[in-house]
Amino acid sequence: MAEQKDIDALSGIETTGHEWDGIRELDNPLPAWWLWIWYASIVWSIGYWIAYPAWPLVSSYTKGVLGYSSRAEVATEVSAAKQAQAGFRAKLETASMEQIRTQPDLLEFALAGGRSAFNVNCSQCHGSGAQGFAGYPNLNDDEWLWGGSLDNIRKTITHGVRNTDDEDARTSDMPAFLRDKLLTRPQVADVADYVLKLSGQTHDAPGAGRGAAIFAEQCQACHGETGAGDIEQGAPALNNAIWLYGGDKETIIETVSNSRGGVMPAWGKILDTVTVKQLAVYVHSLGGGR
Repeated sequence: MAEQKDIDALSGIETTGHEWDGIRELDNPLPAWWLWIWYASIVWSIGYWIAYPAWPLVSSYTKGVLGYSSRAEVATEVSAAKQAQAGFRAKLETASMEQIRTQPDLLEFALAGGRSAFNVNCSQCHGSGAQGFAGYPNLNDDEWLWGGSLDNIRKTITHGVRNTDDEDARTSDMPAFLRDKLLTRPQVADVADYVLKLSGQTHDAPGAGRGAAIFAEQCQACHGETGAGDIEQGAPALNNAIWLYGGDKETIIETVSNSRGGVMPAWGKILDTVTVKQLAVYVHSLGGGR
């Protein structure tokens, strides 16, 4: 005996037999336009599989009868872009940093290339806005460990800082005064108070008084009598509010006790000469370049 169909009394349309909370679903046919689009999509997908690369194989993939390759297209576009830039790159290759800065067309090209190179190679440490983080210098201010001129910035980028890949890397080694037993813990605390005084922060006056003599004996040769720093030695200024690792007493004690030693790659061994120049120009333009 054939199963009796369930017909909706109101619409006269057969139901699917599904029911939720007393509500039954009508078995309405799909619209014809929807079906035709579905069929056309199937035909289109088959044509696409035949015409373009589509199916992965064991060690390759189907090439498609049109022989199209997105990688080849990108390679062609990159090659065309390099050819278009060749003239400017040749000029940058031989131009001095000052010539680049004073020639508007070269400057514009250098800034564009430098911004791109910075985002790819430098933003991971210095931030997308070059604002820096603890241990990674802010490149927007006018505080430079090794100088903020175009040539100084270029040299720093080229050779890097405290790396083992370039014998001309920027190097400034600060003693670990407590770890190396050059000072005692109370003496380190006194020096920290004196540094707080130099930078205009709240400090313990008696401790700062004792720390002044220790500073003059142990720290003044690099940081200067007033704590103004020395770019020739890569010694930071201690008399302002700009700090690489932090300027509170606890952080200063940690720095004096165990020293610091950030490392930067020698980009001159990784990037070509033109890109290094572009990076130097871009970093110099951020607002803090001297």
